[in-house]
Amino acid sequence: MRRRTISAWTVAVICFVVLMIVTPAIPQSQEYHDFADKREFLGIPNALNVISNFPFLVIGVIGLIILYHGKYCKLSLQGELWGWTCFYIGVGAVAFGSAYYHLTPNDATLVWDRLPMTIAFTSIVAIFIIERIDEKKGTISIIPLVLAGIISIVYWRFFDDLRPYAVVQFAPCIAIPLMAILLPPMYTHSTYWLWAAGFYLLAKVLEAADKPVYKWTNHIVSGHTLKHLAAAMVPVFLTLMLVKRTTQIERQSLLQTWRISWTKRREGNSNIESYTCSYSTVSTEDTR
Repeated sequence: MRRRTISAWTVAVICFVVLMIVTPAIPQSQEYHDFADKREFLGIPNALNVISNFPFLVIGVIGLIILYHGKYCKLSLQGELWGWTCFYIGVGAVAFGSAYYHLTPNDATLVWDRLPMTIAFTSIVAIFIIERIDEKKGTISIIPLVLAGIISIVYWRFFDDLRPYAVVQFAPCIAIPLMAILLPPMYTHSTYWLWAAGFYLLAKVLEAADKPVYKWTNHIVSGHTLKHLAAAMVPVFLTLMLVKRTTQIERQSLLQTWRISWTKRREGNSNIESYTCSYSTVSTEDTR
């Protein structure tokens, strides 16, 4: 197992180094800061893009309350508590960092938008390792993963290169749904991970369609504002999962569950019900 772990990390590092060598640097486009909705309300510039971050604070605080009151959710492992604590701190901090960025959008303020998001991303990866691979390895990985996320932000600011940040942001988007489907979980309600991944994907689509959405809604709301609301649904679904889930006695991956369900459905469709009919003889003799 130790050799496999070392091999996995070695392969990951080699792939990252090769990626950095063969791909060109990705500078931060200044067009990114040009959002569709620049309206000011109550003296707040870019008001809706600022205010729409408030749900992150709400769900971050709720998540921490749930974690530290055992009657709401039960965590089997100490490492899980640390991982989820980092996650909800990151989520709550997004409200402040993203709001600060949208007041005056530029590269310097964007750091404070991306930093808490990166902490949340990397914490989730550590949580998955704890739950589905190995508790000790996952717990140990919390600090290195969070540091890797922070370093990716620092690297971008010093060298104007988004490649490390892109890896930190998008690698979990691929790894987490795959692990959710393929690896057997400790707990029930694993499908909530897929709902969270779906809302994150929706948020990225809305972010890319910021100006078209603003136009389609007749300048009522922009894609970026809706992006914040869709992204806030990610921790909402994960919080619902924490509250609802129970320890799974027989650990079974979602893929195995789906296969069993498909097999039962096919067998059910192939069964042909047979009916037996009995006939009685009816006398036609005239009894008059």
